[in-house]
Amino acid sequence: MSEPLSPQNKPYASEVEAGKTYYWCACGRSKNQPFCDGSHLGTDFQPVEFTAEKNDTVYLCGCKKTGDMPFCDGSHNK
Repeated sequence: MSEPLSPQNKPYASEVEAGKTYYWCACGRSKNQPFCDGSHLGTDFQPVEFTAEKNDTVYLCGCKKTGDMPFCDGSHNK
């Protein structure tokens, strides 16, 4: 599998709505970071689907190296 691009070395603070499904960009190519815009087509990557449990601010990985997809786990500090 190829390595994803790292659009930034910090998380994206994103407002999410309870019950809404989101698609996190795993390839790093999306122009709509941190969300998928279909730029992964033709690559080994697929977006990561998640549904918000509550209205909240979540911190989504920007470096694409997290072990807790799609959430930031601090991997950008390593």
